[in-house]
Amino acid sequence: MRTAADIAAREPGFDDHTTPLARAAEHSVLARFGARMRPPMPRPDRTRVMVVANQKGGVGKTTTTVNVAAALAQLGQRVLVVDLDPQGNASTALGVEHRRGVPSTYDAVVDGVPLAEVTTECPDIPGLWVVPATIDLAGAEIELVSVVARENRLNKAIQGHPWVGGADDVGEERYDFVLVDCPPSLGLLTLNALVAGAEMMIPIQAEYYALEGLGQLLETVEMVRAHLNPRLSVSTILVTMYDARTRLASGVADEVREHFGDQVLKTTIPRSVRVSEAPSYGQTVMTYDPGSPGALCYLEAAREIASKGAPDR
Repeated sequence: MRTAADIAAREPGFDDHTTPLARAAEHSVLARFGARMRPPMPRPDRTRVMVVANQKGGVGKTTTTVNVAAALAQLGQRVLVVDLDPQGNASTALGVEHRRGVPSTYDAVVDGVPLAEVTTECPDIPGLWVVPATIDLAGAEIELVSVVARENRLNKAIQGHPWVGGADDVGEERYDFVLVDCPPSLGLLTLNALVAGAEMMIPIQAEYYALEGLGQLLETVEMVRAHLNPRLSVSTILVTMYDARTRLASGVADEVREHFGDQVLKTTIPRSVRVSEAPSYGQTVMTYDPGSPGALCYLEAAREIASKGAPDR
């Protein structure tokens, strides 16, 4: 351990870079700018549309959406986040304007405005775009009731975007991932997302109640597959808010893996104050504190998602 006296004396062989403070600063800088130095992950052949849903609130659904999206962008993917939650929390975390009157998912889903016209680029993360949600979306459930093919509105908007499609059709400008953040309910907005997506990611909190709600969600998925979207598959399950100190957390994780096998990511997301703090600064944890355990785990989860590829369908 070096002391203040050692530093003052500058004894032979002493190096400022070996102090704990210097090492911590170096680690933070490497973590923050490391995304630019990492080799990019291979891009998929066509756009992967992934719905992030769980009707149970407080499981880390929006947090997972924005941080996985930011991590994928840092890994060289081109990502679009569609905020379908009227609360607009994903829009807040990604630092984009979402006050009333801003072009949003409401305009695309209810009024049929092209998705490209309501998309804005994330200011902090290159390669990440957002369709924000405004409070207007709260009335969309009622307004869509009388609309023809009401459950297909989001799918039509996404597929009509000029950057959604295969490499041969769209080229290098295509989105690699479209992540749809759903509201914590199984209403018309979530149904639109399930019809639009080919893949579904379910964040599960590492506690008992999360398992109870999962059954109802999977029943809904089966109904959607049977009647509206046979392409939909639960490709990814992510265990969030994992506390390694408790037996309950490990028990829930083991039970989920026993039932769902390879669909469950090997990476779990720990409880983290830094992850919770980041949205209050209009950021994801990937830019707020990229060296934190939460950020590193989300980066590894994104790497798993990108390397697994889309399921066969």
